[in-house]
Amino acid sequence: MRKTALTLATGLALSFASTFAYSQSAMVDGEVKKVDPSAGKLTIKHGAIKSMHMDEGMTHVWRAQDPAMLKDLKAGAKIRFEPANINGQFTVMRLEKR
Repeated sequence: MRKTALTLATGLALSFASTFAYSQSAMVDGEVKKVDPSAGKLTIKHGAIKSMHMDEGMTHVWRAQDPAMLKDLKAGAKIRFEPANINGQFTVMRLEKR
């Protein structure tokens, strides 16, 4: 019984660690070109995003998962963001100003 509990605890810890490491490595550098708070969107010039099969930098319109993240964000801001494709929409899951 103890061995099963230890194995389960170890598996959960490794799963959490790998998820945390992935989320940290998924951040992409970018520059905000335009912010549209009423639509909950922003335009970002960014580098390659291999996880989304974008092999070179480009500029896209992204939907903010949480429109509150657009508050106080202005064109020209340097950011790091976590990109995702949610139901066919480019979505910013998390955003940090640099």
